Order: sequence, then C-alpha cells, then structure tokens
Amino acid sequence: MDRIAVLIPCYNEEKTIGKVIEDWRKELPEAVIYVYDNNSTDDTAGIAEAHGAIVRKERAQGKGNVIRRMFREIDACCYVMVDGDDTYPADRGRELCAAVLERQADMAVGDRLSSTYFSENKRRFHNSGNALVRSAINFLYDSEVKDIMTGLRAFSFQFVKTFPVLSRGFEVETEMTIHALDKNLRIENVVVDYRDRPKGSTSKLNTIPDGIRVIRTIFELFRISRPLKFFGALAGVLALLSLIFVIPVFAEYFETGFVSRIPTLIVCGFAMVASLLSFFSGLILNNINRIGRQEFEMELIRADSRKKDLLKD
Repeated sequence: MDRIAVLIPCYNEEKTIGKVIEDWRKELPEAVIYVYDNNSTDDTAGIAEAHGAIVRKERAQGKGNVIRRMFREIDACCYVMVDGDDTYPADRGRELCAAVLERQADMAVGDRLSSTYFSENKRRFHNSGNALVRSAINFLYDSEVKDIMTGLRAFSFQFVKTFPVLSRGFEVETEMTIHALDKNLRIENVVVDYRDRPKGSTSKLNTIPDGIRVIRTIFELFRISRPLKFFGALAGVLALLSLIFVIPVFAEYFETGFVSRIPTLIVCGFAMVASLLSFFSGLILNNINRIGRQEFEMELIRADSRKKDLLKD
C-alpha cells in the first residue's frame, strides 16, 4: 500500500506530461506516480514511462472511466489527482496531502477560483460556467466549496473506496463534490495557482456539451440525494398554481352559485392531486435515502478495517 499516490489521467498530453511528472516527483519524492493513458494517439505513454511513472491504460474513453479504474486498482493512504496538462503547479501538493494525512480531510480541493483562474483562463464561458456551477451547488447543499470542477484534489483511502463513480466524462468532478457533501464527508479547500495551457496543448473539454452534462448531473444528483427538497419544491409549485387558478372559480361560485369554468376546476384538481403525490413521494424517498446513509456509514467502517489490514501487510 502506497503512502501517497499521484494519479494523472491523460489523453494526448505528450507536450506536458514529462514536466508534470518531474514537478510532482520534486514536490513529493516519496510518492508513487501513476499515469493512466486513455487511448492517446500521441506518445504520452512513452514519455511518461521514460520519466519513471507507472503507466497503465484505460480503454473506455472519458475521464470518469479513467478515475473509476484508478480508484479500483490503487491502494494508498493519500491519493493526489492532477491533470496532465501542466495547468496546476505542484507547489501546493504537500499542503493537499497534509489536509488528508494530518487533518483528516476526506477530500482536499485545489481551489483555482480564489487565485489566478479568472485572469489566466482564456476559454470563452469557462469563467462564468465555473462560477455558475459553484453557486448552484453551494446554494442547493448549503456548503462553501470554493471550486467544484478543479482537476487537482487529494483524497483519503475511505473516500476512494466508498465513492461509486457513475459519470463517464468531465462531470465526474461535480459528482465527487456532491458525493462528499451528501455523505457528510470532510472537505478542505486549499488555494492553488492556475496557469493556462502552454502553446500547442489543447483542452479536451467541449464547453457546451460538457457544460450541459454537468448541469444535468447536478440536477439528477440533487433529485437523488435530496428527494424531500426536490419533490417538496415541485409539490409547492403545483399547489401554488392550482390555488392561483382555482380562486377565481370559487369566487364566481360564491357570487353566482354557478361554475362556468369546469375545465379549469378539473385541471386545478388534478394539479393539487399531483402536488400531494409529489410531496408523499419525497417523504418515501427521503426515508429510503436515510437507510442508504446508514449503510454508507457501515461501508466507511469496512473501509477503515481494510485500510488497517493493508497497512499491517
């Protein structure tokens, strides 16, 4: 079992991967550096091997698929995940590891948005997109995570071995953050500098399609992890619309004794029934979710036990 494992998911990063490996080896000389090549068509894997990294391959395309493979295969007390594009300096690596190894954080987030990201990033919509995602998640989960989509993080053994990776692409960072917030895992923010990609290196993130997937992921995970809030809000909207449109119908009835807008009355009745169904669905799903939280706590205990056994070996 490694004490510190540096995990670098890569797809066509031959221009930067050598420097990234050397920077992290200098910062964390005791760490084992793993590079997972995700079907690169350039010499990423060869350069990584030449610089002494342990190189493995993941055939299923997508960053989420790579992270799933990494987390399944590697055992370490502390995992540091960093992109292979040389946009994250390694000088805060020791601080990220200290958050996990010494201060018992389950996930340490490399916070770009509080330092140089907004001035360094040159891609359209990325600044506003990052700010929007951060605001949405902090509002929905009443949290203070500073950077949701950063590619630089550190994890505990317990986080890695109990995190079910469901995303296939770049939305995996959002999934990680929501998982930690939902399961009451400890998150620590560590401010890091960010620099734009060097010339000749191109981003694999497609702004609009990947942005839509991130928003969809937030919506789906909020519905699953906070069912009472989600379905309760839906119930409230349906009930409010029903009342707004039915009040004139009842006003007419009390004034004249007749109801001329029968279709409106019927639709409002169905809307109120749907509101009640939504509310009680939220209650039922919330109870199921609570049972899932109890089961997750047992998973954490089993992960602790497994970690102790690995350290003995």
